[in-house]
Amino acid sequence: MTFRGNPSFFVFLVYSIYCSAILTRGDYPFRNVSLPWDARVDNLVSLLTIDEIQEQMARGGHGPHVSPAPAIPRLGVGPYSWNTECLDGDVDAGPATSFPQALGLAATFSPDLVERVARATGLEVRAKYNNYTQHGLYGDHRGLSCFSPVINIMRDPRWGRNQETYGEDPILSGILATSFVHGLQGNDTRYVLANAGCKHFDAHGGPENIPVGRDSFDAQVSDRDWRSTFLPAFKACVEAGTYSLMCSYNRINGVPSCANKKLLTDILRTEWGFKGYVVSDEMALEWIITGHHYANDNVTAAAAAVNAGVSLEISPDIIDNVFAHIVAAVKAGKISEDTVRSRVKPLFYTRMRLGEFDPPDMNPYTQVNVSLIQSPAHRDLALEAAVKSLVLLKNQNGFLPLKQRFNQIAVVGPMSNSPAVLYGDYSPTINETLTVTPLNSLGQLSDVVYSADGCSNPRCTTYDSDSVFAAVSKAEVTFVCLGTSNVIESEGNDRADLELPGKQLQMLKDVVSAAGGKPVVLLLFNAGPLNITWAVNNSAVVAILECFFPAQTAGTAIYRALTNYNGVSSPAGRLPATWPLLASQIPDMVNYSMAGRTYRYFEGQTLYPFGYGLSYTTFNYSDLKTPATLNPGQDLVVQVTVANTGQVTADEVTQVYVQWLNSSVPTPRLQLVAFNRTTLYPSQPQTLTFTVKASYLEVYTDNGWEFEPGPLRIYVGGQQPGQEPPVGSNVLSAIIVMTSL
Repeated sequence: MTFRGNPSFFVFLVYSIYCSAILTRGDYPFRNVSLPWDARVDNLVSLLTIDEIQEQMARGGHGPHVSPAPAIPRLGVGPYSWNTECLDGDVDAGPATSFPQALGLAATFSPDLVERVARATGLEVRAKYNNYTQHGLYGDHRGLSCFSPVINIMRDPRWGRNQETYGEDPILSGILATSFVHGLQGNDTRYVLANAGCKHFDAHGGPENIPVGRDSFDAQVSDRDWRSTFLPAFKACVEAGTYSLMCSYNRINGVPSCANKKLLTDILRTEWGFKGYVVSDEMALEWIITGHHYANDNVTAAAAAVNAGVSLEISPDIIDNVFAHIVAAVKAGKISEDTVRSRVKPLFYTRMRLGEFDPPDMNPYTQVNVSLIQSPAHRDLALEAAVKSLVLLKNQNGFLPLKQRFNQIAVVGPMSNSPAVLYGDYSPTINETLTVTPLNSLGQLSDVVYSADGCSNPRCTTYDSDSVFAAVSKAEVTFVCLGTSNVIESEGNDRADLELPGKQLQMLKDVVSAAGGKPVVLLLFNAGPLNITWAVNNSAVVAILECFFPAQTAGTAIYRALTNYNGVSSPAGRLPATWPLLASQIPDMVNYSMAGRTYRYFEGQTLYPFGYGLSYTTFNYSDLKTPATLNPGQDLVVQVTVANTGQVTADEVTQVYVQWLNSSVPTPRLQLVAFNRTTLYPSQPQTLTFTVKASYLEVYTDNGWEFEPGPLRIYVGGQQPGQEPPVGSNVLSAIIVMTSL
């Protein structure tokens, strides 16, 4: 496998000059590996002219004319590519292992798995970086700095980018973000494998294009919602050691995120102690002028962004992007040169920690090579992740797992045999040879398989009912594959409603009719919730499996889950977001109040609640142990015993919720504070211990976060307390009195 290509003459020339400079440069202090990192960075930045700094800050990407940031030959500093995407594998950089989309990874409720997926991704990013730089190749998606993970809250089920998130809960999102950062950045004490960049900071979660465009949207957010819903996952990301955050497109209470000093300096740096760099979303700085009308020209916008805390701009415009006017802003007295120099320092600090300025033999990651890309170990991990992401929504009369082969089956629907629709947005380059579709894999269930797409794509505006009837009428069991894909919900594409696209519902009804009482299994490929009430209530649809976007191992994972392959593949994913019963229950997309949103504040009936997921077995909780009282600042330690009371080995996701009983300020109706995914064998109970951070028990008051005395109810089980529909486990509860000292 090789990534050798034909670099442009310009890049080749710059690289040649850079190589020549390496042979003639002096021994600058910034190359002295015995000095502290900050001293080395200070030295390097002191050697740069303000024009050179401007060029470094203006060249975050996107496009061949903007990326990479240019070399500085006189110092022996090479080019560097900032624009890399690592959401579910290495994106648009040649071959890469494709893991399930982020929302599916969230459904695993497994921080360990997310960390391992991120580590594998980081290794592949590093392997290709090593190969590209050896051949003098630079540009977008060829660097080590990832614009991942996405940790915005899935506050509205219609938002197009829900698939990129870890769901609707801020604590779950923060825990999984921590795992992703640790996995991607590696565990070497000196060097970083690849650096994370948590996005989009902040109060971002739609709209993309319905009912207004994201380029001009103003999110009006109360301080309580901002602090308790939109900021916590980013704070966790900072505490995990991320090197970067990306500021979002929107305004927050009138001020664009990328010019928001309260957000990028007062909160991020002063309160949280963040030392890394802030990068703008693509064209976000231009939209300060054209979309938000917050600044009148590039000079003013550059000053606003730099003063607020931005270090790097992403723009496709190399001629007249905003940061190309930093020097003019300094000359106009709108920014101090010291401020500009302080903003560029985190960029070079990151590059140093990635190993760019140290002898290669000091850095173990320079030995990572492309042989591990799509290696058996990484492909096995992708399959493990896909299996663990699947959520069983319905299993009427225990139809699953399948215990037999069939004489004839049918696999139908627009998602049944198209590799492209199985991948989420920001996925690696699709390798159709390694992609297993549902049709590919479910064929193992029978020697005779009838198939029909019914629609040419997920929009399903044109529907061929005859082909569907012909396939289904001959089958003993039918698997119908429906959903959305990136053409329906993705960046720039909100959904207007929660309905199955086009004529997909009609197709489902026709499948049931053609089956004539024979079982139908519904496989869903989507991110945001879908109105599948008809399927839930129809007895002919015997099982429903939520698959999200499982990527390259989709078919294999589904086959294993449906058959409980090797006796250890029982579905155990849990929904990371609420499925409302009715679209009318959802507040307007542009309403940024959390009232009525997510399980934390939703009061109505749900189709499926947050944390929901069935199993092929049942579980029982007993012997809950909690302290009677808890002091301010004290972590809460909870112990519980859980037993698999069925006959099938399976994973259980234990969920710990708290409820404030008489708080003086508004609080969520429930708050997830801990969880654990455990493999349980029949008749072998396990005792689990959870440590709930003291900060998770605080409430947000007019004075900030406080530990408020009073009773707190804790719930422990495999679901929310009193949820509808229930799953096969119980929920225990206890009262803990929070004291005052």
